[in-house]
Amino acid sequence: MNNMKKPIITCENCFEKFQATLEELRELIENAKAKGTLEKLRPDIVTKFEEAHELAMETIQTYFKEQGRAPFTGPRDITVEAFNEDLIDDGQGWLDIIICRIKYTPMYPGDYLGSLAEGIVKKYLYLLQNFERNFIKKLNA
Repeated sequence: MNNMKKPIITCENCFEKFQATLEELRELIENAKAKGTLEKLRPDIVTKFEEAHELAMETIQTYFKEQGRAPFTGPRDITVEAFNEDLIDDGQGWLDIIICRIKYTPMYPGDYLGSLAEGIVKKYLYLLQNFERNFIKKLNA
């Protein structure tokens, strides 16, 4: 029988993973822009972005859990609460991310890869970077 304890997940652990993934996304976009391969690398950009967004949401949810807040029913609730707590500074932009990601799933017809990748490069990366900045301030407060 395996008696190993599960490692305790803290918001700091989640945030470190988020920061590493965000840095990978930044580098991927910068390199793609420099080489003129943005269109070719859209699937990679979207995949890395989705990973970064999931880690940001996990960080926020873990942060609230550590504060003893009730569990949330989904990403929209977490996003609204994060906006109210100044963890994110563009609540509508974050809700747009959720909607865009839902539309990108295979359940919806149409090719959303291009519009999602464009949104990531033009706006969503900036939103994730703002979250990083805001969360560092919160941790250091």
